[in-house]
Amino acid sequence: MTELFLNGLSPFVFWLLVLTAGFTSLFTASFGAGGGVMLLGVMAQVLPPQLIIPLHGVAQLGSNAGRAAMSWRHIDWRLIGLFLPGAIVGALLGQLVLEALDPSVMYLSIALFILFLCWGPKLPKLVLGKFGTLMAGAMTTFLTLFVGATGPLVAAFIKQVFVDRFRTVATFATAMSLQHVLKIAVFEQAGFPIGSWMPLLLCMVVSGAIGTWFGLKVLKRVSDKHFHHIFNIILSLLAVRLIWQAWLAY
Repeated sequence: MTELFLNGLSPFVFWLLVLTAGFTSLFTASFGAGGGVMLLGVMAQVLPPQLIIPLHGVAQLGSNAGRAAMSWRHIDWRLIGLFLPGAIVGALLGQLVLEALDPSVMYLSIALFILFLCWGPKLPKLVLGKFGTLMAGAMTTFLTLFVGATGPLVAAFIKQVFVDRFRTVATFATAMSLQHVLKIAVFEQAGFPIGSWMPLLLCMVVSGAIGTWFGLKVLKRVSDKHFHHIFNIILSLLAVRLIWQAWLAY
């Protein structure tokens, strides 16, 4: 029974992932963003490359869907209606090349993406019209199949559209939920057995919900001036290790 529950993982790795899901959700709720990238970096250290992106997607779906459900009155459905068709196109295009990816490419793409988010230039302003929304949906959904945590890219787009913070949070959570649903569908189509990982995923979703609650209630006013610098250094060290793993897997 225990072996079925752990699905081949050691108890240490299982509970490390569960606790990390809670901490990273707490981090996102407290500081606004970054938890998804941190969770991705930790998962990439302890899981085989073919498991990282699909399991990360399901865990993040639970987190984003919860926020979307709690703030559904503020969702801008017009933007979602433009974002979704582009996201579907991006998922279909990504599916064509997904199965051809070598493990070393997966490790390297995640590492470079993390380093770009930590130390790269600020994202340029995106076109905010209908075409820009379609392209944002397509490009970020395509990328999420290979690098996982594209939340900062989607947030960079949506924050340029809305001034109202409630509408921004609700629409962002909905867009990310739809993107993760498409990502999960692509990996299911590719033969990934998500069902066998449900014990881990359910524990991560529950842990994430608890972390979000504590983040909103306890750490909402905590200054993040120094924390973000430490956060970037930790993620960069994880990225360097991933580059080394990519070299070994090449």
